[in-house]
Amino acid sequence: MNIEELFNQLLGGNIVLLVLAALIIIALFKAVRIVPQSEKYVVERFGRLRTVLGPGINVIVPFLDRVRHKVSVLERQLPIHSQDAITSDNVLVQVETSVFYRILEPEKTVYRIRDVDGAISTTVAGIVRSGIGEMELDEVQSNRQQLIAKIKHQVADAVDDWGIEVTRAEILDVNLDNATREAMLQQLNAERARRAQVTEAEGTKRSVELNADAELYAAEQKAKARRISADAEAYATEVVAQAIKEHGIESAQYQVALKQVEAMMEIGKGTGKQTILMPSNIVDAFGDAFKMLKGRA
Repeated sequence: MNIEELFNQLLGGNIVLLVLAALIIIALFKAVRIVPQSEKYVVERFGRLRTVLGPGINVIVPFLDRVRHKVSVLERQLPIHSQDAITSDNVLVQVETSVFYRILEPEKTVYRIRDVDGAISTTVAGIVRSGIGEMELDEVQSNRQQLIAKIKHQVADAVDDWGIEVTRAEILDVNLDNATREAMLQQLNAERARRAQVTEAEGTKRSVELNADAELYAAEQKAKARRISADAEAYATEVVAQAIKEHGIESAQYQVALKQVEAMMEIGKGTGKQTILMPSNIVDAFGDAFKMLKGRA
């Protein structure tokens, strides 16, 4: 064997080894799949579903298994969709909706539905029309949260077979046509005017009630004062009668004369220049008082 034949044999053996090494490297490269946290891989074998790879390092059979679909599991938002609907009281409204969802089971999503966004949009449109058709316009405006909850629940049930979870559904706006908006504005102004009139009437009524209560209170106080004065007069009369009974008529006359003297002394205490009119019998009153006081002494 010459050197040329030996070299050819070594070269042929090295080529085989190189080919085998390349095949092993390619096989390892195809067998190992690193899946990101935000994705899932759908693996097929001979055109049929084999498995779903989760995040991390995964091993598949090279040349037999193939990653057919790479599906993101991040939450997605459908484009804002505007649609017409008619309420139960025959008012045409335009509703803007938005839906958020994420894929939980990609094997269902890729094999059961072609256009996920379009299918969800169509489902939401039908549910919104049905829900608004059962409500009056005032209910649509005031019970928006109830309508949103209903939409989310029904959409979640509808897309469950597609391996999708509806995370949030929103009604962004409910618009009315110009004619309906003007009619509602007139109704709102009329309601405000009615409330203002009611408030004014209630204020007038309250004022009348308060005035009546004040007059009644004043009358009660006057009656109370008269009653107190009458009681005082009755008590004084009773005292005089008791004095007459116990000491005779002279004691009563003495008390009356004494009161007259005290009253005149109070009048005389006034300051400044003043004119005092005194009854003609004031001197007699003083005299009677001194006589009685002397007699009692």
